[in-house]
Amino acid sequence: MGPVPVVFVPGFTQTAASWDGVVPYVRGAVVLDVPLRNTFAATAAAIGAAGGPAIYVGYSMGARLCLRLALDRPDLVQGLVLVSGSPGIEDAGEREQRMTADDALAASVEREGVEAFLAMWLAQPMFANVRDDAPGVAARKELTAEFVANCLRVLGAGVMEPLWDRLGELRMPTALVTGAADTKYDAIAEAMIERIRTGVFHVRLDGGHALPQECPAELGKFVAAFAAEH
Repeated sequence: MGPVPVVFVPGFTQTAASWDGVVPYVRGAVVLDVPLRNTFAATAAAIGAAGGPAIYVGYSMGARLCLRLALDRPDLVQGLVLVSGSPGIEDAGEREQRMTADDALAASVEREGVEAFLAMWLAQPMFANVRDDAPGVAARKELTAEFVANCLRVLGAGVMEPLWDRLGELRMPTALVTGAADTKYDAIAEAMIERIRTGVFHVRLDGGHALPQECPAELGKFVAAFAAEH
């Protein structure tokens, strides 16, 4: 038998190329673009249909999708690696605010185009350490305005059903990976561990939020070790 497939799912405004610096370290790597459907849950299901039984690795938006897949189809998810991930926004008021903000961003990308939107998006402090030549950055310009806008409206944290109350259902080996400098998501990971309780651990890499671009080799070696163990 060959290695268990390791399916990689990218984040918002990313393509499969965002994992180019990670996958050379991982046997059995399968890299997906996000198969956007009309709901968050349907998109997660489409990822499972494409990847089949495997270890799933998701970054940011991709992590939220892989988490939903793991909860809905644990028969497919043999191991779970959530990179800079979150179970969503618990507070209903905050979700409403985020949904409104994401809809405004969707309108802006439709109005101004992908290149202008990406320039604004990547100028955020959380992406300050992402170089222009980092894996997958150039490929983002291939995305259409329609796809980016629909990701905001269908897969955004505001529209996503929060999964905090379901974390205790996870039974597969699970790793939460955050950057040591990413204090927001580091705290989220620690709060997730308290809800998952068993079969989970938290790994901090030497980076910020965008770990597939900031430290791809370190992340790739970790995923390879996780896959070999599980």
